[in-house]
Amino acid sequence: MSDGKDIQAAGPETREPLPLINVREGLFGARGDTSGFDRFVRHVQMPGATERPYGEWFDGVVDILTELLGDAADEAIEYVVVDRGELTLYVHRDHLLDVARHLRDDQDLRFEMCLGVSGVHYPADKGRELHAVYPLQSITHNRRLRLEVAVSDSDARIPSVVSVYPMNNWHERETWDFFGIVFEGHPSLARIEMPDDWVGHPQRKDYPLGGIPVEYKGAEIPSPDERRQYR
Repeated sequence: MSDGKDIQAAGPETREPLPLINVREGLFGARGDTSGFDRFVRHVQMPGATERPYGEWFDGVVDILTELLGDAADEAIEYVVVDRGELTLYVHRDHLLDVARHLRDDQDLRFEMCLGVSGVHYPADKGRELHAVYPLQSITHNRRLRLEVAVSDSDARIPSVVSVYPMNNWHERETWDFFGIVFEGHPSLARIEMPDDWVGHPQRKDYPLGGIPVEYKGAEIPSPDERRQYR
């Protein structure tokens, strides 16, 4: 998942968009940029919540899930986004397991497969800096949707879905390893890519580039944190 989406949303109508999460200025951080993008400014926002009707089969899925959740539906589903023809349900972490079980087990939903979990870090999305994104596939109905859970940097805890989708075991470990999201209830939440004694989570945007100089054909290449910085 990229670190931001354009302001436009593909739904028929949208409410006010979510807060600005990034402003990109030019291609390089250095002054005197010769790339042609020196004065280029791009405001990056998440799409806002989409108003009904969502279109296609999206309304039916949301209606069935809302009925199954009962009185907890308004709290469980924070909002719904239809963007670029894709359905995303933003779910509160306290209800993630219930939502996942309903999506997997109900005969009219049957999202039997979770294709993993990806972490995303939005430093400017205050109070919701870390996102976990779950792509779900219904083999029965040939449909796809996404669940997305947002938590704060200071309380980066999300329930593990391994009890519902066992194949997420390694994916949750990787997301913990790279982003620092703690998946509570995971059977063995340990690093899977970085060494066990590694400090920090290297795919976060506040993680220093660091590195060591590399010798190449007799010349020494400086470490990444000493090179020109890309935005």
